[in-house]
Amino acid sequence: MDWLTAENIIAVVTALAGVLVSIAAIWVQWWVPRRRRIGYRVQLDTSIGAGAAASSALTGPGATVRRGFFDTTQELTDATIVLLRIENDGGLAIGGDDYTDGGGTGLTVRFSHPDGTGPGRHLKAIVVTAPGHPGLLTHFDAAWQPTMGAGSIRLPKVPLNRGAHYKLLVLLTGGPTGGPVTVEGTLDDGVVHVNHSTTPDDKAPLFSRVARTVTLTLTLCMIALAVIIVRERTPPPIGCAEGSLTVTGSTAFAPVVRDLAKQYEKDCEGATVSVEAHGSTSGIRRLADEGAKKAKGSPSVVALSDGRKPGGFPELRESMVAVSLYTLVLNDDVPVDDLTLDQIRRIYRGEIRNWGELVPGTDLPVLLVSRDANSGTREVFQRRVLGRNEPANSSLDCRTSNDPESRVVRCELDSTEQVLSTVARLPGAIGYTEVREGTGLKGLHRVAIDGRRPVLAELGESSYPYREIEYAYTWREPGAGSPAASFLAYLRWGSGQDIIHAHGHLPCSTPKGLRICGEE
Repeated sequence: MDWLTAENIIAVVTALAGVLVSIAAIWVQWWVPRRRRIGYRVQLDTSIGAGAAASSALTGPGATVRRGFFDTTQELTDATIVLLRIENDGGLAIGGDDYTDGGGTGLTVRFSHPDGTGPGRHLKAIVVTAPGHPGLLTHFDAAWQPTMGAGSIRLPKVPLNRGAHYKLLVLLTGGPTGGPVTVEGTLDDGVVHVNHSTTPDDKAPLFSRVARTVTLTLTLCMIALAVIIVRERTPPPIGCAEGSLTVTGSTAFAPVVRDLAKQYEKDCEGATVSVEAHGSTSGIRRLADEGAKKAKGSPSVVALSDGRKPGGFPELRESMVAVSLYTLVLNDDVPVDDLTLDQIRRIYRGEIRNWGELVPGTDLPVLLVSRDANSGTREVFQRRVLGRNEPANSSLDCRTSNDPESRVVRCELDSTEQVLSTVARLPGAIGYTEVREGTGLKGLHRVAIDGRRPVLAELGESSYPYREIEYAYTWREPGAGSPAASFLAYLRWGSGQDIIHAHGHLPCSTPKGLRICGEE
C-alpha cells in the first residue's frame, strides 16, 4: 500500500470535502426550498401618537409631526403602527389543512415589550391587504374578529401558493416602538420563520450566500491540492539524503561548513550534519581511522583539508571544493601593512626580532603566533610563503620564550579563532588566517605580500602566493545516495556554491574556478 501516505490521504480527504460541500449546496438549494415555509418580516414600526413628541425632541428617536386626526384624537396618545408582511417563501403550496394548530387559528402574531419585563402593545385596529392576491382576503370573513385590546392577533388558516403574500397594517397602543413582533404557528413538514428582503436602497449581492460558500470551499480545496501536488513533484535540491553526517578537518574553512550544514539541513528534510573542526591533518587521520573500522562501505564522515592530504592514506578519495585565500595578520600596534617575501622569511628565521628593525621608532618584539602541526593553513603557509618549516615552538603564553636557545618567540594554537584573538591581544604579534576570518576583527589588520593583497576577483591574474585549494576527502567512494556523497554534491554543485562564494572563496565548479583548480 505505497499510496497510503500522509500527502495522499490529505489529497483524498480534501477532494471528498469539495464534493460533499457541492452536494450539500445542491441539497440546500433544491431540498430546503421544497419544504413548506411561511416567512414574515416587519416592514414598518413607527409611532404616531402625541405622546411621542412629549417624551423626545422633535429630531430625537421616535419623534413625529402630526396634523389633523392623529394630532387631536386622545386615544392615540401612545399609538404606533406596524406593517407586517406574511408570505409563502418555500417551494410548495400551503393549503388550509397544512396548518396543524388546533381550532381555526393558523398563525398567531404577538407584540412584546422591548425589554421583555412587562406587557407589550395592545391591538387598536387592523387592516388586511393582499396586493396581487385579492382572493386571499376571502379567508378573512366576518367570523374573523380579532380581540381589540389584546397583545396578539389570531389569523385564520389562509392557503398560500408559492410566492403569495398578504400584509397586516396594525394600529397599536400601550407601548413604544421597537418591541419584538413574532409570528407563531406550525406547518405539516414545514416551518414559520423570519425572512429578509432587499430594501430599495440596498444593492443585491452578485452571488448568494450558498454560492459564495461553495466557491470559497472549492477554492480552498483546489489550493490545498495544488500545494500537495507541488510538494510531491518538486524535487529536493541537488545533493540531498536522509541520515547523519560528520564534517571534520579545517578550522579555517569551518565557518563556511557551519553555514553549509545549516542550509543543508534546511533544504534536505531528515538530514543532520555535525561540524567538528580540529585541523586539516587531524580530520584526515580521523577519517582514516573511521574508515579502517568498517569492513565494507564508507563511513559517514567528510574531512576538509587546506591543501592536499599528507602521504600514507591511499584509501582516501579527494574532491576539489574551492580556492581559498589566506593572509598574514598583524597587531594594530605595528604600523606595517606590507611585507616582502624576503622580510617574512627573515622574520620567521629569527633574523628580525624587533619591529623597529623595519620601522624605526617602533620598539615591539616580534611574536610569532602559529597553528599546531594539524593545521592545513600552517602547511600552506610553510609551502607557499616560507618555502620551509616554521621554527620550533618556544613559548607557552605567546609572549615570552621558554627556550633560551630559540631565536624567536613562537607559540602554537589549536584553531584559527585562537590565532586571531591572540594576535589582536598581544602588541607585536603576527599570525595567519583564511581571508574571511581575517576581516572585520578589532585589534589587528591584514598585511600585503610584495604589494599584493588577497583579492578574490584577482585570482588567476595576481601573483599573490598565499592561496590553496580546499579539498574534501572521503574513505573510498561513498555509495550513491549516501549522506557523504549527497553532501559532497551539494557542496560542489548545489546551493553550497553560493555560501562558499559569500565567505570569500572561489568554488571550483565555476568557470574561473575550474581553470584555476585544474592548474594546481
